[in-house]
Amino acid sequence: MNVAVVGMIVGMALGFAGYFGGFGAFLLVAALGAVGFVVGRFLEGDLELGDFFRARDERRR
Repeated sequence: MNVAVVGMIVGMALGFAGYFGGFGAFLLVAALGAVGFVVGRFLEGDLELGDFFRARDERRR
């Protein structure tokens, strides 16, 4: 799936959550989507656990 299609599906899911569940459901779906995105990137190997805990001055160059 290309990025535009995934973005459209996510937008539709957030729209349905906001319409049927209110603003709280919208925020819950958005937060869980962000967590799912990070976990997916971690499982694909694009992110490492140390990327979240590394101090700013210890960045890779």
